[in-house]
Amino acid sequence: MHASPGLSRALLVCGLVLMGRPAMAPAQTSSKAAKPSRPAADKRDGQRDFDFELGTWRTHLRRRLHPLTGSNTWVEYTGTSVVRKVWNGRANLVELVADGPAGRIEALSLRLYNPETRQWSLNFASARSGAMSGPVFGEFKDGRGVFHGQESLDGRMIYVRFVITVLTPRSCRFEQSFSADGGETWELNWVATDTRVKRTAASR
Repeated sequence: MHASPGLSRALLVCGLVLMGRPAMAPAQTSSKAAKPSRPAADKRDGQRDFDFELGTWRTHLRRRLHPLTGSNTWVEYTGTSVVRKVWNGRANLVELVADGPAGRIEALSLRLYNPETRQWSLNFASARSGAMSGPVFGEFKDGRGVFHGQESLDGRMIYVRFVITVLTPRSCRFEQSFSADGGETWELNWVATDTRVKRTAASR
């Protein structure tokens, strides 16, 4: 997913994303929103959850220019994201480049797998800021990944929710939402739909 709010987290996230708002200092995480708990012994191993995404994708994304202000102004971008694995699949890196009327997005998403908690952390940075924002933590269930965290927006702490949905073997969707009331209500600010262009051997 930043010079304008709501960007770098969503870069994400095919990721990612991941553009927009200036990178924020890593936020303190709360146990409710971001701190992963130790899983039960029989919890599934999610180390290969992102294998489906390895390769090159065409990205079409929309983002809300001014999240949590009452504004409903959106801008659109098109571009490419490239996903490659590192650490033999225990991590992966997304590189996103997209252009639109509001400018160019150049962003990275570094996803890291924790074998103890069996959860992923998603970490975002934009070329404009050159720094990582605070991570979101979560996991996949039935082809849908849900990740939560916190960060600062306009001087206040907010909750962040990032959702990855596998639509088909050749398409996936990324959505980012913010909450200013502790997760009672959420406002969508980022939607990206990716379509596969080229797959790597590991994703076949």
